Amino acid sequence: MTDRIPRDGPANESAQPLRRAQIKVEVPADLPGQYMNLAMITHSLSEVILDFAQVLPGVFKTRVQTRLILSPTNAKLLHKALGESLAKYEAAYGEIKTPPSLADQLFSVTRPIGGTTPEESSGDSGHE
Repeated sequence: MTDRIPRDGPANESAQPLRRAQIKVEVPADLPGQYMNLAMITHSLSEVILDFAQVLPGVFKTRVQTRLILSPTNAKLLHKALGESLAKYEAAYGEIKTPPSLADQLFSVTRPIGGTTPEESSGDSGHE
């Protein structure tokens, strides 16, 4: 099935095939990569916001390094593309193993193993 665009609007029965322009993307050789191991995702009606940061073991504070703001449509397309890419990766290299509580580790308060957050250790647990 070929995507088609109406010539004179939606009421016109005749349509011509949709032509996709190929975009040439240049990646500068000196573009620095950034390692991120924390993502925070929020959304509004009109946008999806992805904030990325790097969390170091034993450090209880981090700063967002990169923010991506996408339309919901582009966020869904990114989700699809990531899924397809990860499926290809796993087909080539095997299943990516993730801990059962990965979401809890990435999207909750960061704690050292067997430790407490700085607020808890100072006695400010927020409970009376």
